Amino acid sequence: MSACAPTRAADPNRPPRVHPPHSPPSGPHRRFRVAGADVSASIAVFLIALPLSLGIALATGAPLQAGLVAAAVGGIVAGRLGGCPLQVSGPAAGLTVVTADLIHRYGWRTTCAITVLAGLAQLGLGCLRVARTALAVSPAIVHGMLAGIGVTIAVAQLHIVLGGTPQSSVLANLRALPAQLAGLQPASVTVSALTLTLLLLWPRVPGRAGRLLRTIPAPLVAVAGATTAASLAGLTLPRVDLPSWSSHALAGLPEGPVLGLTAAVLTTTLVCSVQSLLGAVAVDKLAAARPGLTVRVGRSDLDRELLGQGAANVVSGALGGLPVAGVAVRSSANVKAGAVSRNSTMLHGVLVVIAALLMVPILECIPLAALAALVMAVGIQMVSLHHIRTVTRHREVLVYAVTTLGVVVFGVLEGVTLGIAVAVAVAMQRLAHTRITHEEKEGVHHVHVRGQLTFLAVPRLSRALHLVPHSAHAVVELDGSFMDHAAYESLQDWHNTHTAQGGTADITGRRTGLSDSEPPTPRPGLGTEPAAPSTAASTPSVGCRCRPWTPWRNHQCEPPRTAPPSGASGASDTSLTPGAHPGTSDALDESGTPGASVDPGDQGDQGDPGDRSRPGPNGPGPNRPGASRPGAGRSGASRSAASGSGSRTPGASGDADTIGASGGHQLARGISAFQRNTAPLVRGELARLAREGQRPSQLFLTCADSRLVTSMITSSGPGDLFVVRNVGNLVPPSGEESGDDSVAAAIEYAVDVLGVRSVTVCGHSGCGAMQALLNSEPTGARTPLQRWLRHGLPSLERMADDGRPWARLAGRAPADAIEQLCLTNVVQQLEHLSAHPSVARAVREGELELHGMYFHVGEAQAYLLAGTGEEHVFDHVGVTDLSA
Repeated sequence: MSACAPTRAADPNRPPRVHPPHSPPSGPHRRFRVAGADVSASIAVFLIALPLSLGIALATGAPLQAGLVAAAVGGIVAGRLGGCPLQVSGPAAGLTVVTADLIHRYGWRTTCAITVLAGLAQLGLGCLRVARTALAVSPAIVHGMLAGIGVTIAVAQLHIVLGGTPQSSVLANLRALPAQLAGLQPASVTVSALTLTLLLLWPRVPGRAGRLLRTIPAPLVAVAGATTAASLAGLTLPRVDLPSWSSHALAGLPEGPVLGLTAAVLTTTLVCSVQSLLGAVAVDKLAAARPGLTVRVGRSDLDRELLGQGAANVVSGALGGLPVAGVAVRSSANVKAGAVSRNSTMLHGVLVVIAALLMVPILECIPLAALAALVMAVGIQMVSLHHIRTVTRHREVLVYAVTTLGVVVFGVLEGVTLGIAVAVAVAMQRLAHTRITHEEKEGVHHVHVRGQLTFLAVPRLSRALHLVPHSAHAVVELDGSFMDHAAYESLQDWHNTHTAQGGTADITGRRTGLSDSEPPTPRPGLGTEPAAPSTAASTPSVGCRCRPWTPWRNHQCEPPRTAPPSGASGASDTSLTPGAHPGTSDALDESGTPGASVDPGDQGDQGDPGDRSRPGPNGPGPNRPGASRPGAGRSGASRSAASGSGSRTPGASGDADTIGASGGHQLARGISAFQRNTAPLVRGELARLAREGQRPSQLFLTCADSRLVTSMITSSGPGDLFVVRNVGNLVPPSGEESGDDSVAAAIEYAVDVLGVRSVTVCGHSGCGAMQALLNSEPTGARTPLQRWLRHGLPSLERMADDGRPWARLAGRAPADAIEQLCLTNVVQQLEHLSAHPSVARAVREGELELHGMYFHVGEAQAYLLAGTGEEHVFDHVGVTDLSA
């Protein structure tokens, strides 16, 4: 039978085609569809936005309808046109102070006109595509601005909570507070206290009922509960008053001084734009935490977001609404509620319109004290302790404090201006502050430079260098991230003079390889650096010229192409690169933990292609010794003859460069680089550990594979991990005669003596031990390796057991049987580990946690065992915002 379909005979009665012969027929008209997740998310956001919009309008002194107008326009217009689909826009607490000041100065109709002009300014900025520039503002200034606005809101709303009326400024509110406390209204205080109590306790309701109740937003519960209680108790309180929409005031022509109106437009534009753009970035981070959402939604288009916010402000101002900006609380609620597109934001705006038209009698039952308490709580939350800790850790607390006080005392624009001025002054002070010290130890003169080496520090550098006597040996340590041309020439001239007078010098830094005769020449991507000598009599740059990132890229130094003459000076050949990094390739992170400053993701060649070793016949390859060594040759430079000898001969004993370059002793070169570059940075920390002893918090049991660098993949430093490595990350079962006492002893020592809090068994991809297990055959004669691998046989049996579910990776199946065995082995070795007496006791008493980990070498991706019971799933560890 033929597999082909029979040819259909032509039908003379068949109607002719109405579409072109090479295009598909037009389908039915596509209807607008809204996903169910967007509907539920829009309802959740609407329930939060409704009371907050009224409360913010109350706090600004604007008509209460203006808050509803801004919420509706922000949802529909900004939601449809903006570049961040999941960000919810509307009246924001960050604009409360600005809007209240504008209403006090110019009146409501002119404030609406200013909102329109600010929207037009945002449209212009969006067309110029400068949205990314707003992100250049220091976070300390942004957080300080929001904190200052929060303090202003909280102090003003406190008067309404107490039953009074707020004043025009923070200082006036503080002066009037004693009199307000003396004449407080018990009814207002009661309703406000009930609102704050519900707002605080509702998210903390425990149990299964609490999880169900927490689906209702706390602001809605607080306002509804306070309204219901006030109505049942018959309290006489000022309540929401929504006049007829026919009498709603729209925008008018701006009236007032030109400079004042210009400053008002700029302030409104600045606050709206910065808050919206930072909010869009935050929403991207929230969306990244939901698997699959970023693929569907995509990252925010900040220029389009600025255009959408501008259009929303034009429409809102023209319709008599408050200024519009992206709102963090509603946006995060939108993402957490499961929204998948911009339809949820737009639908929430439609719901606000329906409420404003049909729910007026219900809204007019809300006491103003309840809304004031709600907004006061929002203002207090804007002073974030997390932000204060962050700016303190980054040494920007002065910028934060000045911005906050400036906003509170003078206003938003003035406070931000003061914050920018202080931030610039702090940056200049850090750039200009350089500490230069000189000391002599055992006949060696040490000149230590800490900070940025610019022309401002040249006089102090020259004084310190001239303290070094002629013919003495000197060590110049450059501990900074920048050196300009003036500083380079000063150091170069001293170096040449000192060596010509018989002295020796060793200059350590992130850039090494100093030539002694030629001036610096331009070099693409790095500014300038010394050129190679052009004469035969000059000393060429010998040894490797490695960049700090090359050890992670199959690094292997090339041997020197030209041997130095036998009569060359014993001076150092270290080079410096002005405009680049004169420190070492290792750095201390923010917490003081030593760690490599290598960015494994940086694959760009930022220097001369000739300076980097390349895989090839004589270069490093994946199977060559030392091809992937994170330690050796880190800083790369020819060394100085520290002994002061007058000649350098290739192959001479004691010359670490020559030994390393000969191809046989890379260990000596790596140790030399550590002693010169890394040791000065970690010496203090290691001295403390030597005094206090080790106190690791984790036992890390992993494979001996050279590609598994535990300190790199865990971002740990000295004293953090107690590491046990063996072939196949195996844990021999406890109590067996054929067990291995060394692993058991390490486990007992770590748990009972060191008191570690967690134990991690880490496997990895491409494990040779697992491959040997798969390929093993029963044999009589056993080698030591085969006897050791018998502890992995339970893993092999576990994988072959059809009654047990396989360990698996989240999101994909194992690539092959070896990877499946690697995952299964981690689970099996955790079972062996939990059977050790010390571990079992500590786990039972709640003093120890066990973790399984899998590291995929090729992907540079870590997976943590997240499954429970019989389900063993290794979930990937993503990149998180540690400052959030």
